[in-house]
Amino acid sequence: MLLVFACVAAAAMLGASQFTDIFHLTPPGGEALQAISSKDQHGYATLVLAIFALVLILVTLGARDEQLRQVAAMAVAICGLIALLIFLIGDLPDVNKIGTLDDPRQSFIDAEAKPVAGFWLEFAGSLVLTVCGAALATMRPDTATSPGHERRRKPGVARTQAERRSERTTQARERDVRPRTPRGEGLQAPLRRDDPPYQR
Repeated sequence: MLLVFACVAAAAMLGASQFTDIFHLTPPGGEALQAISSKDQHGYATLVLAIFALVLILVTLGARDEQLRQVAAMAVAICGLIALLIFLIGDLPDVNKIGTLDDPRQSFIDAEAKPVAGFWLEFAGSLVLTVCGAALATMRPDTATSPGHERRRKPGVARTQAERRSERTTQARERDVRPRTPRGEGLQAPLRRDDPPYQR
């Protein structure tokens, strides 16, 4: 469940980055003159990936088939990987990049692209979604059982040699702890002809 919560939080961060500035174009020693959002960089790609990841997380939680659950969880990781590639290819190369900005107050100003909140939200969301989605896809259901109970198996699946050996050991232990009746106790000796019932 911790992995599921981490995936949901990562998808939320990825979606929030869509509505937050990722760069501020700032001249040297001055204030930001222009903001660059995720829409300006790559449209609504991160928002679509975040929504798709949330839907797949719900499928992962509701799936009763183990194979479907793993496929849905792997698709969550793929959404995070695509978002991470968008970040690495489209956004990361522009960090601290200096270019000429045509500002109406002053023509052709050199400005630097400084990363702000949306940049880090996109990075954290895509990275956590990739890692936690992959970890969720590799999880296996808990097969541990309580003492004295046989391990659960799917119908039609043959028992392994270790399981048969464990079952024999358990049965042997149960025989050892059963109370034993001393030899001859509770048994009646055969009657002889000179015993009272046969005496005249």
